[in-house]
Amino acid sequence: MLGASGMLGRDVVRAAERANHDVAALARSDADVTHPEAVRKAVLREAPAAVVNCAAYTDVDGAEAEAEEAMRVNGEGGGAVAAAAAEAGAAVLYPSSDYVFDGKKPGPYRESDEPRPLSAYGRSKLAGERATARANERHFVVRSSWLFGAGGRNFVDTMLGLAETEDQVLVVRDQVGSPTFTGHLADGLVQLLDTAAFGLHHMTAAGECSWYEFAQAIFERAGADCRVLSCTTAELARPAPRPPYSVLDTDWSDPIRLPSWEEGLDAYLADRVATP
Repeated sequence: MLGASGMLGRDVVRAAERANHDVAALARSDADVTHPEAVRKAVLREAPAAVVNCAAYTDVDGAEAEAEEAMRVNGEGGGAVAAAAAEAGAAVLYPSSDYVFDGKKPGPYRESDEPRPLSAYGRSKLAGERATARANERHFVVRSSWLFGAGGRNFVDTMLGLAETEDQVLVVRDQVGSPTFTGHLADGLVQLLDTAAFGLHHMTAAGECSWYEFAQAIFERAGADCRVLSCTTAELARPAPRPPYSVLDTDWSDPIRLPSWEEGLDAYLADRVATP
């Protein structure tokens, strides 16, 4: 496991341990994916059956100014990890993003749809998908969306933090996706690793909503006294363009299904309360 200290990585480690897998949890200080030889040595030393690459550059807006760094981590780093896994005789899993699509399709995206990323971040993740597939035949590339979970910056924590100091927040209403709890996604990824269903997968929470609707649900379920105002993407004027509609569906006949985004939100809020 690379990127084990990140938001998704932490939950994948927990999910794998619950499934009785032996896990070597490597953080960036143990194996930096931008240093291929260090990654190669770490993977060969551990001799794993599978490598999960949760190391990622995740700052969507920051990637517009640091496109080369995002590509080094997400693109070139993805290929380096997959190549090391192949040399070790291991499968590799690369988590990717709904932001590889432009959001112009009038319906959910499937694995067979052509990616057209709008942002530097999206281009870097698509490059990582392709580098992973080229370097290791035994690959799982798993696109998910709008991740939130413990141990990392996420929209839920941002909203709840604002609610402590503000009586209203402004959130976009014209971006629609599927907010996915990393605890649920991690369980799905570990389940997938125990199959031979190599290739490209879409795996997100069930259902869809806008960021505006998501914020409303967060405050309602958390009992936060904060009003949500809506705006358009153009009015918010963020550095990185985002797809207006990036809900994912799947071509697989027997896919791994995750709980709804509402169930994920409830599970995450319960975890926040239980964790001092």
